This record gives sequence, C-alpha cells and structure tokens, in this order.
Amino acid sequence: MGANAIHSAEDARRLARRRLPWMVFDYIDGAAGRETGAARNRVALDAITLRPRILCDVSRRSLASQVFGADADRPFGIAPMGMCNLAAPGADLMLARLAARYRVPHGVSTVASTPLETILEAAQGYAWFQLYFSGDGSGTYKLAERAKAAGYQTLVLTVDVPEVGRRPRELRHGFTMPFRIGPRQLFDFAMHPGWSLKTLVAGRPEMANFKMKGYDFDRTESRARATWDTLARLRDLWPGKLVVKGVLDIEDARALRSAGVDAIQVSSHGARQLEASPAPIEMLTNIRSDLGSDFPLFYDSGIWSGEDVLKALTLGADFVFVGRILQFAIAAAGEAGLEQMWDVLSQELSIAMAQTGQTKLNGDYSLWQRKRDFVGH
Repeated sequence: MGANAIHSAEDARRLARRRLPWMVFDYIDGAAGRETGAARNRVALDAITLRPRILCDVSRRSLASQVFGADADRPFGIAPMGMCNLAAPGADLMLARLAARYRVPHGVSTVASTPLETILEAAQGYAWFQLYFSGDGSGTYKLAERAKAAGYQTLVLTVDVPEVGRRPRELRHGFTMPFRIGPRQLFDFAMHPGWSLKTLVAGRPEMANFKMKGYDFDRTESRARATWDTLARLRDLWPGKLVVKGVLDIEDARALRSAGVDAIQVSSHGARQLEASPAPIEMLTNIRSDLGSDFPLFYDSGIWSGEDVLKALTLGADFVFVGRILQFAIAAAGEAGLEQMWDVLSQELSIAMAQTGQTKLNGDYSLWQRKRDFVGH
C-alpha cells in the first residue's frame, strides 16, 4: 500500500487531489469566499481538548450508538452530499452499501447523482432524504412526496442556502451542472485520464432526481422564498421524522423546537455558503445548553477524525455526520478507499475513548452531561 494507503483524512485528500480533475477536486474541497469560515471551524475544533484519564479498564469498548431510537454500529453517519459520482462512478451506491453494513443513516442529497429510490434500496433502508426548497416550492413538495412514496422515514430539510454561496475555486474552473465543456475543461480532463476514462465509460454524472415530468431544477435557482410557512407545510406533509439542517442560531433552534421538528442538525454546510458563519462546533455547545439534554441534536461540518467525532459528541451532539473526506477516500481508491477511511475514523474514535477512560457512548446519561469529565478547560 505504501504511499497510496489511507491512514488519515489528510492522506485521502492528498490522493484525491492527485487523481481528480482540478474542477472536480475544487468543487468537493472548496468553501465560500476566501475560505476563512472553513479555517475558523478547523481552528475551533483544534482548540478543543479532551481530558485524558488513567488506570481505567477500557479493554472492552463499544462504538455502538442510537439515532431516533434505532441501533447504529457507529455514532457517525454519512452527510448528504451532492453529485458524489463525480468522485468516482458508483460513489453513491458505495456510500449506501457502507450505511447498510454499519446501520447508520446515509444522507441522500436532493442533487444526488443516483435516483433516491435506488440509493434507499442499496442502503437497505438506512437512508434519510435531504430536501432543498427551490423556486416557488412546487417541485420541492413533489420531491418530498416522492421520497415518502419510496419509503424514506426521515426527511432532512436544509435551510442554510437561501442563495448558493460564491465559491471562487469553482467559479474559476467554470464549474456548472451539467458540465459545459470548453478548452479549459478538456485540458483538465486530459491531464487526469484515469478519472476521465472511467467517467466516460460510466456516463456523465447528472442530477438524477430531476428526471421526473414537470420538474425542472436549476442548481443556481434562488431558494430565498422558503419561510416558516414552508416548514409548517412540510411538517403536515411528512409523517416520519423531520430534521432541519443548517442551524447556527439559538433563537432559530428554539423556534424549530416549537414548530415540532424532531431534531436539529447544527451545521455551516462546511462553510460553503457563508464565509462569515460562526464555528458550528461552538454553536453546538450554545444550542445544547439552551435546549437542554433531551432534544435531539445532530452535527456536521469539518469532521476530519475520530477525535473530532468524540469532541462533537462530548459537546452536545447525539449523532455526527461525516462528509467530504468520504468522497476524497472514494476518489483515492474507490470502495476500498472508503472502507479504509471508515476504519481510520473508527480506530481514531476507539483510541480516543480509551485515552479518556470511556468504554461506551450511550449510557444512563449523555456525554454532554459528563463533558466536564472529558473536556479540558
């Protein structure tokens, strides 16, 4: 394996950068503006310390968790990510199979490159459908009805993209969906023949959920017309669990709880939308302190290691979602790379638990309630 082995998220990113066309890598890797928002969250995560404990019997440790009362083999799942098949042909289904094996939620994006029904089947039901409001909302409600008919039990409404953020790295490459192929893009693809040949054989990735009559989708279309009435209509429409993703404000969190949502996902969308967004890991602590220990809180944004997962759990998350590093691993080494990255996260989390004297993640009281035992001050 040598130089091509994945021992960390940084390894996966390094290999992906070598193998992906520049425009695809920068689409996956980029953030809004000068990318200071992504850097701010990384600094905030790095500043959190865990309290080492000694002479505890940690010989038997469990990574098992629960989410919405269902058993999960890990306390982290797969965040919804658009157009995953850009990383490699079949990436959506690789992620779905992983979710099924470990009984964790696979967030299926509105802009997935595989139909939502196909992913749910491959995930053996371990999939949540992530929904964007778009335009006047008519297509949005159709898509929610379609997810319900397919058998999805959990809907994740993403609310932090009233307008798509400007990501200069994307814009410099002329990244659009579907691809507009010009001389620059042709040169880019020619310089990455491995990716280009596989993609040519498999077919150009497309936003697969919009091949339905009467539904046109524009990735850049304004999502600014969504309101609390939109949420109320979705709450009435959706009989299962309703999660609202992209929350970074205490007042919004209180209002969402009052509106009857089943969980809140604290997230900055990986700082891909608002460069000046606060560090989500800091807002997680504030929102948890305000809402108390009983309301379900999930977390994503900037998770790069198992220690990051433990930090988020300790600071108030009931469950954590991992995103782009899984795409990097797929780009680096396909399904085998994804398995390597998942094992790395699992091992990092297990070792961190041992170092902090923990043997399980779900007990009679939450990690958040015990945070003074495990977080350095």
